[in-house]
Amino acid sequence: MNSPRTTLYRDKQNAKLMGVCSGIADYTGVNALWVRLGFLGLTFFAGGMTIPFYFLAGILLNKKPPHLYVDREEQQYWQRVRQSPKRTAREIRARMRDIDRRLADVETYYVSSNPRLTAEIERLR
Repeated sequence: MNSPRTTLYRDKQNAKLMGVCSGIADYTGVNALWVRLGFLGLTFFAGGMTIPFYFLAGILLNKKPPHLYVDREEQQYWQRVRQSPKRTAREIRARMRDIDRRLADVETYYVSSNPRLTAEIERLR
């Protein structure tokens, strides 16, 4: 089952008609203006065939929950997850390795500058 944050919704808060384009914009992280212009361009090139799909999506998609994200940073994080989950996982692993390295540096600093602590750690081994 999909997480609520990785689901495509209609975004009625930023909607012009039914919220489909603004929902796609929220889902992908692309500016809603570009999504709307792309939809209009596609509509003109396809001879209006996209209009029924727009209304079908407007009927089938759920309305975006009002408090889906805590803040803008969380919204951007979930947009990156939806765009590339593997890249996001790599970024998280890299951050964890960096935190681990920094903690090891702190540990080394305190152990090396405190001979009593060093002796106690050696005694426990």
